[in-house]
Amino acid sequence: MTRPARLAIGVVSAGRVGSVLGAALWRAGHTVVAASGISKESRERAERLLPGVPLQPPDEVVAAADLVLLAVPDDALAGLVRGLAATGSWRTGQIVIHTSGAHGLDVLGPAAEAGALPLALHPVMTFTGREEDLQRMAACSVGVTAAAEDEAAWHVGEALTMEMGGEPVRIPETARPLYHAALAHGANHLVTLVNDCVELLRGSGIAHAERMLGPLLSAALDNALRHGDRALTGPVVRGDAGTVRRHLAVLTERAPDVEPCYSTMAERTVARATTAGLLDAGAAAEITELLEGNQ
Repeated sequence: MTRPARLAIGVVSAGRVGSVLGAALWRAGHTVVAASGISKESRERAERLLPGVPLQPPDEVVAAADLVLLAVPDDALAGLVRGLAATGSWRTGQIVIHTSGAHGLDVLGPAAEAGALPLALHPVMTFTGREEDLQRMAACSVGVTAAAEDEAAWHVGEALTMEMGGEPVRIPETARPLYHAALAHGANHLVTLVNDCVELLRGSGIAHAERMLGPLLSAALDNALRHGDRALTGPVVRGDAGTVRRHLAVLTERAPDVEPCYSTMAERTVARATTAGLLDAGAAAEITELLEGNQ
């Protein structure tokens, strides 16, 4: 695969994602010529990961760059691209990349109309904005989206991803909404689920809840990724309605805000276990009736 020429990189903005990807591109031999950052955290992050790079307003960052990396919140992206177009910041021959998983190429339309090459590169990873993220990029998939008919653009996105250490995965424009929903459902809700479990254990008077959960949840995740639904364990899969009933009772009493989530996930587990042939119809019906009766 042809490597991109050495590029002048502009980072808008130096948040957790932008600063790390900017640093990754710098390590690959490109030059980060400017970045934007307003908050104290962004300025400190830029000093740590992009030392010596001047912090400038977004329009000046774009003017200085061959490749513009837009790493801003999803809801801010469209307005930023339009605003930069209104100031005449985009130009022919630039590469403009956004890192949003939720958006495809449409949001970069104003830049494309000015002659820039639009790409979406979404790292499938959570970022801390620290140096360890650069090492994690080595095991990170990156969702790449380019214009369907522009094979050269796909190659540019894939080459840049590989230079940063990631593994490119082509995501068609039409697949982006469901792709992002799947990732958010898994990663974001997993954090919520884990922290709910930690608080329940602490509420039971158990010290070092994280230490207790670590091996269990790590094994569960590994087994799920390796074996799919065959990794399901616990009272629902065993058809143990009595245990589920006791869980519902104690959660209703002690953690009423968690109980609806438990019930919803238990219902979904019934459905998956039944489809996988792990739970017979009679036990599935009994647990489903119990769960629905608790609503």
